[in-house]
Amino acid sequence: MKTGAIAIAALLSLTSLAHADEPENFIKYRQSMMTAIGGHNGAASQILRGKVAPPGHLAMHANALRDLASDLAALFPEGSDFGETKAKAEIWSDWSGFEKAAGDSKTATAAFAEAVAGGDAGNIEAAFKQVGETCKGCHKTYREKDD
Repeated sequence: MKTGAIAIAALLSLTSLAHADEPENFIKYRQSMMTAIGGHNGAASQILRGKVAPPGHLAMHANALRDLASDLAALFPEGSDFGETKAKAEIWSDWSGFEKAAGDSKTATAAFAEAVAGGDAGNIEAAFKQVGETCKGCHKTYREKDD
């Protein structure tokens, strides 16, 4: 009986993996990742502006941003350029430019996490500003404006 349950679980797992890379699913995943990035960015901003001061949370948000931005280009696979998304066609038509923008975000978020670990307020502020600049730069070129 236990073996049968394991076999069913394995089959269900394989079935879900078969659908894992369908473009519609990837678009939803990408949007969730971007929402997470926005959430951590907004939370870090609240801390840096002195609105809240939860101990240790700035490092948590900085590390999460670094991890989430580690491979942004992978969130835009070929074939995920349709549907309800704000991703512009320029992502795929200017792939090298998009990869550079994604790489800039990776570099900026890593520098922010490093600055937070270092503890120097000036370095933290400058690094966080650079994170915002890379986000804005990418969005300006590769994301439709909000309504």
